[in-house]
Amino acid sequence: MSSVECGVPRTEKNMKREITVLTLCAMLFALCFPIEAQQQKKVPRIGVLVPTSPSFHAARIKAFQQGLHEHGYIEGKNIMLEYRYAEGKVDRFPELATELVGLKVEVIVTGSGGAVRAAKKASSTIPIVFTSVADPVENGLVASLARPGGNATGLTIIAPELDGKRLELLKEAFPKVTRVAFFWRIGGPRGNLTFSDTEAVAKGLGLQLQPLGVRGVDDFAAAFETAKRIGIEAILTTPNPTINAVRDRLVDFAAKNHLPAMYAGPEFVEAGGLMSYAPSYEDLFRRAATYVDKILKGAKPADLPVERPTKFELVINLKTAKQIGLKISPNVLARADRVIK
Repeated sequence: MSSVECGVPRTEKNMKREITVLTLCAMLFALCFPIEAQQQKKVPRIGVLVPTSPSFHAARIKAFQQGLHEHGYIEGKNIMLEYRYAEGKVDRFPELATELVGLKVEVIVTGSGGAVRAAKKASSTIPIVFTSVADPVENGLVASLARPGGNATGLTIIAPELDGKRLELLKEAFPKVTRVAFFWRIGGPRGNLTFSDTEAVAKGLGLQLQPLGVRGVDDFAAAFETAKRIGIEAILTTPNPTINAVRDRLVDFAAKNHLPAMYAGPEFVEAGGLMSYAPSYEDLFRRAATYVDKILKGAKPADLPVERPTKFELVINLKTAKQIGLKISPNVLARADRVIK
């Protein structure tokens, strides 16, 4: 049996051959399409290792997301973010960093030096972007600011210099203060240098700096008792995940004892603390997104210079000052970048 179509005779054998060819083509298309679709739908996965809690880091994480958005990334659409929160427990860094490595993230973004070390130990190849490390060179995280080397780079907060600046502002705001309690974490990568550097500034200002070192969140109760027993007149804190984790307890202690306090981050002042002087952490987190974008486009962390903060903020809670009966020097008040009334 045969048929004629467009003047070309078609035999049953030819028709079967055409059907076979069409079937094979369809099968090949079906096999190729899912692979192509998967390639189109694949989105980069970024690990975010947060040293403290979701509430403490909320504004900073939002700034990081905004930074990603400025580079064309939208969480849940063309980029995925995997969050892990240490809640101020530095001993959890290795566990959380290992979890993120197991998820095969393309980049790990984190804040503290301890978290960066844990991430570097968990992987020597996954790029790491730090957002607010005190001194990455002295802490051994990078070879130099200009040429980091290795798999980590990011932004530094030059904390050793700022601790002294905070003490100067505290003394200027409250000239009669002579004894200041310094809350800091013992056993950090800088050893006792965190205290020693700040103590040198204190002596120059005629202040007695009382070290109240802690190793974990459970040490603060004893530190508070010591502070009351020795009759401290003011409080100074340094940036650290352990200290950030007890923000509310520190703010409450200062308020109940009518003590002027200078903190290392605006989150303390927003929670009712008196004053803070620090780099704009939101700006640092927003800038961290630029590093992520460059790395996803092929740049190596070893070749991306570590950057310093460009924005600093003095934040004062005037409402708190009035509630606990403190008067801040007009000169310092006039220099505030933000006043909470």
